[in-house]
Amino acid sequence: MYKTLKEVTQTAEELNMTIGAFNTHNLEMLPEMIRAAKEMGSPIIIQTSIDTAKYIGYDVMVAVVKEIANTELVDVALHLDHARDFNEIKAAIDAGYSSVMYDGSHLPFKENIAKTKAVVEYAHAKGVSVEGELGTIGGTEEGISVAENDKVYTKPEDAVAFVAQTNIDALAIAIGTNHGQFKSKTEVNIPLLKEIHQVVDVPLVIHGGTGVKEEDYPELINNGIRKFNVGTELLVNWTKVAKESFGETEVNKSLRHNVIPANLAVKEIVKHKIGLFMNVNSPLAMQK
Repeated sequence: MYKTLKEVTQTAEELNMTIGAFNTHNLEMLPEMIRAAKEMGSPIIIQTSIDTAKYIGYDVMVAVVKEIANTELVDVALHLDHARDFNEIKAAIDAGYSSVMYDGSHLPFKENIAKTKAVVEYAHAKGVSVEGELGTIGGTEEGISVAENDKVYTKPEDAVAFVAQTNIDALAIAIGTNHGQFKSKTEVNIPLLKEIHQVVDVPLVIHGGTGVKEEDYPELINNGIRKFNVGTELLVNWTKVAKESFGETEVNKSLRHNVIPANLAVKEIVKHKIGLFMNVNSPLAMQK
């Protein structure tokens, strides 16, 4: 079924797990990502950047996700990731995206609140969930870049005010992660996460999930992380497999023979991550 971010993170809260939010960069990898969630018995969040949404087409993306979700009987939310342009956010909402993120993390605190609140008001009127961001996450993703010395960690007292004044459905927090990090792993600030979790009552979100050590997942989940973004790991592995396949193929061989192995590589990563995201303390995981 086609769901909102609010609905799938509520399931995560009830079961003490997190929902994987996986970035698709084309339509080819999308079906196997959703089938991976079906096989694992978990909801899934499919994310696109603005550039990917425009490349595929907002309407096309919505139609395909809805069709696969309904055919495969999987709870799927479709989320616009890291959007700063209200016109693009409006385009996604009007096309039928069930969730959007307004990224005002680069703005002064009060301006971030004001602009996030405006997005929330428009989105909620149409039944769409909104994720906000407070603090800055390092690295680079889809043209958004933050240098290491420009990173700002989320302050618990700011998080309280931000959530109260914006009415967001989920909060992306900065606790040391980096976008695009896949050659190394980061040290996440667990004590800071615990402080934030104790004072806010909305689902918390990890960005730059590829760079997070898997052994840290349980503590993150047990302290309120209900949406966990994974993008770079999928992109890197899809591209590696596709390069190998295309490099060995005959020029007149059907393209699907080169693309299918790359899609299946993504599927295995999504299944692996979802297995960890279900959490050892999750009733859903204990049924496995």
